Amino acid sequence: MGRRSILVATGWVATAAAATLIGLGAIRLVGESITGTPGGVRSEAEIERALAAPEPVPTGTTGAASTAPGTSAAPSASSGVRRGFATDGGTAVAECGAGGVRLVSWAPAQGYRVRDVDRGPDDDVEVTFQGPTREYELKVRCIGSEPVSVADD
Repeated sequence: MGRRSILVATGWVATAAAATLIGLGAIRLVGESITGTPGGVRSEAEIERALAAPEPVPTGTTGAASTAPGTSAAPSASSGVRRGFATDGGTAVAECGAGGVRLVSWAPAQGYRVRDVDRGPDDDVEVTFQGPTREYELKVRCIGSEPVSVADD
């Protein structure tokens, strides 16, 4: 084997090693945001506590309560009255608090996507679900201390 063959083989091995290291670094950097659990990985004890005392969510006048995947139904320090809302385009959970109403979570129905979100806190919040032939807009305000679905202005 000549000197040139050894240099070509060494260069090929070095290039393959560099490409592998760059690929592993990119997977680690991007992979956590793609497959990672929002808020980090939860321990078994945290999951048992969350399942043992779930927060009851009153149903809204427009449908059943729902939370989006990856969101917690456990109360936060600033939580107020929560209510779930449903349309044919998707579901949302809103909460009234000191700063006004805010969207806690939202999830489009199958075949729909979220086009626009104003999550608050504000006087009113809204989420728009867009499908192939129709669009649903859900607008929520606090009346008293409870979130209520209202017609768009």
